[in-house]
Amino acid sequence: DEDDAAAPLLLTLAPPLATLVSIADQASHGCLVRGVRFFKPMEDWVELTRPGFAHLPVHLRVNDALVASGSGADVLGDPLTSLVWLANAVRGSSAPLKAGDTVITGTMTGLTPVKPGDRVVADFVGFGEGNTFIHDGGFNAGEFPAGFVPNFLVQSSVMPLGLKTGALRAPYSNSTAWVIQSFIDELAHAAGKDPLRFRLDLLATTPLPPPQGSRGNPAGNAFSAERMTGVLKLVAEKAGWGTRVLPSGTGLGIAFHYSHRGYFAEVAEVSVSSDRKIRVNRVWVAADVGSQIINPSSAETQIQGAVIDGLSELIQEITLKSGRVEQSNYHDHPMLRISQAPPVEVHFLRSNNPPTGLGEPALPPILPAVCNAIFQVTGERLRTLPIAKHRFRFA
Repeated sequence: DEDDAAAPLLLTLAPPLATLVSIADQASHGCLVRGVRFFKPMEDWVELTRPGFAHLPVHLRVNDALVASGSGADVLGDPLTSLVWLANAVRGSSAPLKAGDTVITGTMTGLTPVKPGDRVVADFVGFGEGNTFIHDGGFNAGEFPAGFVPNFLVQSSVMPLGLKTGALRAPYSNSTAWVIQSFIDELAHAAGKDPLRFRLDLLATTPLPPPQGSRGNPAGNAFSAERMTGVLKLVAEKAGWGTRVLPSGTGLGIAFHYSHRGYFAEVAEVSVSSDRKIRVNRVWVAADVGSQIINPSSAETQIQGAVIDGLSELIQEITLKSGRVEQSNYHDHPMLRISQAPPVEVHFLRSNNPPTGLGEPALPPILPAVCNAIFQVTGERLRTLPIAKHRFRFA
């Protein structure tokens, strides 16, 4: 019956898992299995999110060398906030968490190899006075073009939401790419340079030392300008960048982004009508995800689906009223329709690197690519989304 369906599933842990004290399931925001007891999230979850535990940075050092950085906001479910909630949830129980207890939760940095005898230290940084600290809204201090331009600073402010949220495809990168690549395009036009040439010149500069607090991983997760240059040149060639005469009302936009260890560059051809209806005529994608494409047909469809997801995000918006989300289904939170979906041409650039991320890193570049194309046609910069805020809509 309904009550049975809502009852929690109690688990008995067999050795060697029985030796673990607790499991914090961050995907469901702080559920806990402790022996045969099951705790559900309490009302104080919202209070925990207000100090911003999600964005508290952690620095991982091996033998005093910084090898990786991250935060709870970097991964699905925000494990640090879940852990804080867990400790509070059982604080008044007969079995509170105590120093030395082992809790399994999500990782906050990339996996880092260590060997016997290594000294591994994880430092949480950023605390101010008392229980407050300043955070940057999840923006990576090492996000491109950090390291390629001097005097670089990226910051953001975070508005308290008060509602739980989940991951959207390519979390963090989906918004970061739109901000960074739109602004780089704006800089290119301000400098009177071709947007492709401007990016290639930027990638060709001698990299500066990584900024303090960067989440780059010298053990194998560092940004490669050479690999990004390769996909940028490939996508420009396939799209005929600078070699085609486009019809009136049609423009090309370009963008790239590195995330989930995948290098992606994309070009969108966009037409804008006199009544502000837009149509994405075609998208070109160039990807460097290593030396081996394990399942070529699936890889291609993953990328095509990511592009369609990204185009849909251009028209989606979640609004709140009286503490509730107003949208309920696809009629008011739409996906791109088949008649609006463009052909997506996918090209892989093989490199002498192990296979890496593919399903998510194809999404982020499409948003700035389309917005940059709209600027090419109309001269209007889109600094907020969805595009309806600027009276644009898909034809």
